[in-house]
Amino acid sequence: MTRVSNTLIGFLNLLTLLISIPIIGGGLWMAKSTATCESFLQRPLMILGFVILLVSLAGFIGACYHVVWALWLYLAVMLFLIAALLAVTVFGFVVVGPGGGVDVPGRVYKEYHLQSYSPWLRKRIENPSYWMTVKSCILGSKTCSKIVMWTPVDYWTRNLSPIQSGCCKPSSACDYQAPMMTQDADCYKWNNDPNVLCYECDSCKAGVLEDVRRDWHRLSVLNIILVLLLIIIYFVGCCAFQNAKRADDYNTYGAARMYKARPKWNFY
Repeated sequence: MTRVSNTLIGFLNLLTLLISIPIIGGGLWMAKSTATCESFLQRPLMILGFVILLVSLAGFIGACYHVVWALWLYLAVMLFLIAALLAVTVFGFVVVGPGGGVDVPGRVYKEYHLQSYSPWLRKRIENPSYWMTVKSCILGSKTCSKIVMWTPVDYWTRNLSPIQSGCCKPSSACDYQAPMMTQDADCYKWNNDPNVLCYECDSCKAGVLEDVRRDWHRLSVLNIILVLLLIIIYFVGCCAFQNAKRADDYNTYGAARMYKARPKWNFY
C-alpha cells in the first residue's frame, strides 16, 4: 500500500506539473497578444500556473523520495489552493452571472446593455483609465475592420461577436433620419470614423463585459474540474504523507530500538 500510494501521488503530481506549463504559456500569450482584451484574466492565469507548478514539484519530490517536510508543505499549499479555487468559482458565478444579450428582431446577432451586468463589473469597466486600455486593445485587434465592408444584407444575415455588436456599429434602435427625436445616448456617440465608431458607447463596454462573462463561465467549469482533481490528489497525498512519516519514524527510532535489543555477550 505504501508503494502504491507514493507511486500514484508521484504520477498525479507529474501530470499536474505538465498541465501547469501550458497554463503559464497561455497567460504569457494573453499578456502579449491583442486577440483578447480581458487583461485582468491574464495575471490570475499565470499565478495559478506557477502555484500548480511549485505545488506539484513539492509533491513529486516528497512522494518519490519520502521527504516529510516537502509533503507537509505540499498538503498545506494544496489545501489553500483548493479553498482559493472554490472562492474564485463562487465569485465567478455570483458576480459574473448576470448579463447576456437581447435579441434584435430580424437579425442573427444580439445587442448588449450595460445595466444588465453586475455593479462590480460595471464599476470596473467604467473606470476611465481601465477603459482606455481596453479600447486601445480593441483598436489594436482590428476587430471592427473585419466588418466594415459588410453590406446591409450582411447585417441582416450574419452574426456578430459581442464586441463587434457593441463597438463597431450603432444600436439598431437608432434612427438618424429623425435627428430631433429623443434617442439613446449611444446614438449620439456613434461616428463612422474608424478610430471613433462606437468605442465610447455603453454598448461597447457591455460587449466587452459579455466576452468577460463568457470567459469566466468557461473558467468556472475548468475550476470545478480542477478542484475535484485536486481533492483526489490531496487525499492520496495524505496517504503518502503518512507513509513517509512512518518511514522517517522507523529510520529515526527503529534502528535505535534494534541496537538496544541486541544481546550483549560478556566474556569476562
